[in-house]
Amino acid sequence: MPIRCILHWQPSQGTMVNSQILNEISQCVESLNGVKEGRCKASLTFYRPNLRDPSTAIDFPRDFLGISMLEQPNKYYFIIRGQKIVLEADYSILTIMEKLQSYKSKVTLHFEGALYKLGDFQIRVIKVVPNQAESLRGIMIEIEYLPISSVEKSKHIMEDFIDLWKEVVSKKSLAGQFVHTEPNYAEYGLSDNYTFQHTAVQYAAALAQLIQSSQQLIQSSQLRN
Repeated sequence: MPIRCILHWQPSQGTMVNSQILNEISQCVESLNGVKEGRCKASLTFYRPNLRDPSTAIDFPRDFLGISMLEQPNKYYFIIRGQKIVLEADYSILTIMEKLQSYKSKVTLHFEGALYKLGDFQIRVIKVVPNQAESLRGIMIEIEYLPISSVEKSKHIMEDFIDLWKEVVSKKSLAGQFVHTEPNYAEYGLSDNYTFQHTAVQYAAALAQLIQSSQQLIQSSQLRN
């Protein structure tokens, strides 16, 4: 499948993400002659062990992430961050988990937005919202380069496009910037040939960065007060 890169929006110190920034970012894509072609959606759930006997805690991962994607309706992806494990399973695994009751979901976040086509590229402008809530928790973009599926071979092309994208966004003088942190796929046992498991790892990494940015904003706010 084509290579993808996920960037998350890092607000400037003392500012928060909002719908106005999201609209401005969408306008940036349209300024590059991006044509809206549809919607995109993924959901990420935090799971914790549902321990009836605390002495068995050592046998279970402390937590893991579950990811579903609109493009892969029959698949579900698990990431155990501590052990650097990513797994692809049939979506019916959720029914089995519900029956076993060995893990319970703590928080679910939805990644939803619009898909744009720009020549050989596709861009997804994504807002991060909690389950059963409309409050905006983060903004991400997902850049996809359609001709190449090799992580290594596409590296320079993606870097050049990301630089172009950051330049376009900078002209809006928004309070923040896009940040890209490339995960170490080899740590997860993934090859150079890009797959949806690579995408799942990127979602987990981007979410960790979003959480870190939020914590930094809270800390700076507390220091000012």
